[in-house]
Amino acid sequence: MDVSAGIETVPLPPGRVTLSDRRTRRSWTVEVAACRLAAFPVTREQYARITGRPQPPAGEERRPVEGVSWRDAIRFCNALSHREGLRPAYRIAADGDADGPGADGVAWDASADGYRLPTEAEWEHACRAGTQGPRYGPLDDIAWYRGNSGERPHAVGGRLPNPWGLYDMLGNVWEWCWDLYDPEVYGTYRVLRGGGWFDEHWSCRASVRRRSHPTFRVDDVGFRVARSVRPLGD
Repeated sequence: MDVSAGIETVPLPPGRVTLSDRRTRRSWTVEVAACRLAAFPVTREQYARITGRPQPPAGEERRPVEGVSWRDAIRFCNALSHREGLRPAYRIAADGDADGPGADGVAWDASADGYRLPTEAEWEHACRAGTQGPRYGPLDDIAWYRGNSGERPHAVGGRLPNPWGLYDMLGNVWEWCWDLYDPEVYGTYRVLRGGGWFDEHWSCRASVRRRSHPTFRVDDVGFRVARSVRPLGD
C-alpha cells in the first residue's frame, strides 16, 4: 500500500468488466488497465487539509467528506497532485466559460501521473474485486446503509474491506466517477456509484448507477481518488 498526503492507495490489476444500465437495459464490456485506487473515500480531515477549508469538528475527522460537487472533487485532485509534485490530471476552465477544454470545461490528460477520479469501469472493477455477485460480502458486514447507519455517515474503514483491501466501496457515501452518465439524455450529468448511508439495500450493489449534475452538492455524495499506472519503460 502506498501512502501520500494521508491518502492510502492500493494497486488494482488489469481486467475486464461488463457495465449495465437498468433504465436503458443496455450492457457494455470495458477493458480496464492497471491503476491505483484510494483504499478509503476522501475524509473530511483530508479534504480540509488539501483545500484549506476549516477542519471538521472533533470526532468527525474520519467521516467521508460529503456535499462536494463533481467539480469540487476535480479541483481537489489537482490540488493534491500539486502538493505531491505530480502533474495534474485535469485542465479546468473558469466557471461559466463556455469555451472550456471539454464537457463542463474540464479536460483529462490521461498521460498525467497526478490524482484523478476513477472511471466508472475502474470503479466497478475495483468494487467487485474478482467477485461475481452484486456485493463482495454480506451487506451488514461491508457497508453503512439505511438498515444500519442510523441515517448518518460513519468513519471510513468501519466495515470489512473487499478482497483487494478497499473499504466502503458500497454504502456510506455515493462516489463521483469521471464519466458522463448519458449525454444524449442527461447532458453533462456525471456518474455516481456505490450507494450511501440513506439508501435501501437494493441501491448498494456493484452495478447500480446514479447521476447528478457536476455542480450539485448532495449530502450523501463524496468521492475517492485514483492514479494511473504507467507501463514499464514509459
